[in-house]
Amino acid sequence: MDSRVYRVLEFDKVKHQVDGLAATSLGKERVLQLQPTIDLQKAIQWQQETQEGVRVLQRKGTPPFGGIFPLQMYWKRAQIGSILQPYELLQVASTLSATRQLKRFFNSLVEEGLGDYPILSPLVAQLTSVRELEEAILQAIGEQGDVLDEASSALRSIRQGIRSLESRIREKLDSMVRSASTQKMLQDPIVTIRNDRYCLPVKQEYRGVFGGIVHDQSASGATLFMEPAAVVQMNNQLREMQGKEEREVERILLELSALVADAAEALEQNSMILSQLDFIFAKAKYALAIRGTEPRLNQERYLRFKQARHPLLPADQVVPIDVELGGDFTQLLITGPNTGGKTVTLKTIGLLSLMAMSGLHLPVAEGGEAAVFSGVYADIGDEQSIEQSLSTFSSHMTNIISILNEMDQDSLVLLDELGAGTDPAEGAALAIAILDYLRLFSTRVVTTTHYPEIKAYAYNTPEAMNASVEFDVDTLRPTYRLLIGIPGRSNAFAIAERLGIPSHIIKHAKAQIGEETRQVENMIQSLEENQKEAELNRTATEALRAEAQSIREQLRLEKERFEQERNQLMEQAKKELEAEMRGRLKEAEQLIQDLRQMALEEETSIKEHRLIEAKRRLEEASQITVPSATGRGVNNRASKDEGPLHPGDPVLVLHLQQKGHIIEQVNATTYLVQIGIMKMKIERKQLERVKEPKQELVHVSRVKAGTTHVPLELDLRGELLEDAIIRVDKYLDEAMIAGLHQVHLIHGKGTGALRKGIQEYLRHHQLVKSYRLGGEGEGGSGVTVVEI
Repeated sequence: MDSRVYRVLEFDKVKHQVDGLAATSLGKERVLQLQPTIDLQKAIQWQQETQEGVRVLQRKGTPPFGGIFPLQMYWKRAQIGSILQPYELLQVASTLSATRQLKRFFNSLVEEGLGDYPILSPLVAQLTSVRELEEAILQAIGEQGDVLDEASSALRSIRQGIRSLESRIREKLDSMVRSASTQKMLQDPIVTIRNDRYCLPVKQEYRGVFGGIVHDQSASGATLFMEPAAVVQMNNQLREMQGKEEREVERILLELSALVADAAEALEQNSMILSQLDFIFAKAKYALAIRGTEPRLNQERYLRFKQARHPLLPADQVVPIDVELGGDFTQLLITGPNTGGKTVTLKTIGLLSLMAMSGLHLPVAEGGEAAVFSGVYADIGDEQSIEQSLSTFSSHMTNIISILNEMDQDSLVLLDELGAGTDPAEGAALAIAILDYLRLFSTRVVTTTHYPEIKAYAYNTPEAMNASVEFDVDTLRPTYRLLIGIPGRSNAFAIAERLGIPSHIIKHAKAQIGEETRQVENMIQSLEENQKEAELNRTATEALRAEAQSIREQLRLEKERFEQERNQLMEQAKKELEAEMRGRLKEAEQLIQDLRQMALEEETSIKEHRLIEAKRRLEEASQITVPSATGRGVNNRASKDEGPLHPGDPVLVLHLQQKGHIIEQVNATTYLVQIGIMKMKIERKQLERVKEPKQELVHVSRVKAGTTHVPLELDLRGELLEDAIIRVDKYLDEAMIAGLHQVHLIHGKGTGALRKGIQEYLRHHQLVKSYRLGGEGEGGSGVTVVEI
């Protein structure tokens, strides 16, 4: 693609924004080299690596890229035998240390379970930690770039000798300064250094008396800086040792430089990977900065952007647009007033396409789709060249000719004000001819225009679609909203009238246009009104849908909370019952021990009444009821047999943890089961025969009729069916014990659901002889009369 397209669509400005987010010069260089790719798989991989970077930033924060330097020149110089300076070696060590920290950062992502990163992880795994080189440099070079005494034993020894000589020289000179005979010959009582040799400032007139070597003099000539003869020999020795120091330092730096040369391959690979990682995270930071999303990429030349924003416009000012191209139509023709946003829309489409092909996330709503085009071409703005003496029209035609020669069916072509700059009739005809030519190739085209003939072309061409930028006539300002399917109006009369043109002039102007034009304008106005109404309805529908989704989510959370609390209660009840069972078992064991003890004490068989009493206590100890999910009891001594079940048998539905009873056997493995008011076909393996809890009914023979007060009727109105059945079950037991033969169940009329459920339950109840609805004076259909 031509670099001119990057400039026209402002892709270079986007790269500059991404470049500012890179942490290292290596990453910045990669950003500046970024160009869109026409390879679909490569573009997809670039998008995925940006998405992985976003996930890392959101879950762990910014990776540590501090302390990384470009090392290419260093290892190349070291390979040809050059000596690297201390500060250069420090940069090598700093980069190696930063590499280790970066590896540790990514390893912690895996250790903390913060997701998988199939692109980033292999990259980081290729980073090499040259720990020996790093430690060798840091042991020899100080933080300020000085070679340390510890760099070698020879250097330490030399520097100790230098410090000893310097101390002796200073002591000698200090003694001379303190001497009364010498002080009168000195300009100042100090020791100074000239040409790396220790000197004293001597007055000019005492030059011959003082003796020694003159190394310098003051600007006025009144002071001579002289090296006394007494320290000349020691200064010579000092210079020799300083020379040895310089040669040892040079040897150490040469040795470290050789280590850098040996590690050149690892350093080169690290630099490439570090630049790639920094580049990826620069893209990821940019994605978060523009609130970007990962687009779905395709090679079908289809793009769909929802709530698309131009990334270079202020976020609080840009108006999002919805745009689609390449599905039902291949050409999008945008009309509307000047400064209404047509060109911005054109640039947004082109720029977002280039960004998608470069692995950059797009400032669009989730679910956006972008195409990988073979090329993006644009003729936007006034490219008039004074040097070439080209008019605006000629400049546009030159660009369009170049585009027509280079583009193919997989290209995206953006044309601003197609056919403008010449006679309107000829310009419109030429524009239509160009669009027809592009339509032959099925090339994706977006163009802006003012010509009404283009609107008609889009209306009559199946592959083309009208669009417009909305204009608010009341405020005389554009709204910058893009309306797909509606051509733009000029609004010239409305604007002129709002600005104060007399109404009779406006009326006369309207009379000059043809009836067909007026009909078209009226049709466009009607379409705009319908569009606005549809938009309002859509917004209201979206709001209702969002509210319903919110309520649904609240109900889901409430259900989860209820399930959690119920499970906790069930677990607590289970633990309590297990504790009670353990207590009962201990009691049973104690009973057995008591029986044995009684047998030993009496030396005979156990008395019959004691045996009966012990047996009763054992039975009571074994009767433990475990609560089901609904809170109703299911006997723990349920039968585990797999034998056949019969109508009326009580069962536990295992996968529902609900109690019911058998109605009939459907086939060899399936039964029809009544659970409350529901009838369900359930396999035998999901059914467990249960033994009903012992009722006091077994002692009916010991209860005299009428000794227990039981009412003749039971009011169930307002009860839930499940609760009502529990009450009915208990009430019938009590009525039987009390010797009642007929009772009334008051359930009310209502919807009839409660009556139907109760009567269905009565139909299979073992104590019910018959039942019927109440007669006249008995409550009618609101009462069920039960014969026991």
